[in-house]
Amino acid sequence: MLEFRYDTQLLIEGEDLDEDTISEYFTNNFKGDCLLAVGDDEMIKIHFHTNEPWKVLEYCASLGEIYDIVIEDMDRQSRGLKG
Repeated sequence: MLEFRYDTQLLIEGEDLDEDTISEYFTNNFKGDCLLAVGDDEMIKIHFHTNEPWKVLEYCASLGEIYDIVIEDMDRQSRGLKG
C-alpha cells in the first residue's frame, strides 16, 4: 500500500505566479510527496502525490485557470489495473 495514492498533475495559467510561494504552500498545507512546481510568472506545472487531490485542485484554481488535469490512482496501477 502506498502512503500517498494519487499522482496529481496539472497546469496553472495566471499572473504573478511564484513557484517558490506555491511550493511553500504545498509543504505547509498538504500531506504528500514528490512535489514539483516549476514554471514562470504566467504558467506553473504541478506534480504531487497526495491522498486528497481535490484540495490541490481547489488551491490551484484559486491561483488561476487550471487545465491538463491528470489524477492517477497509483495503487490501482501497482495492481495492474487501469486508473
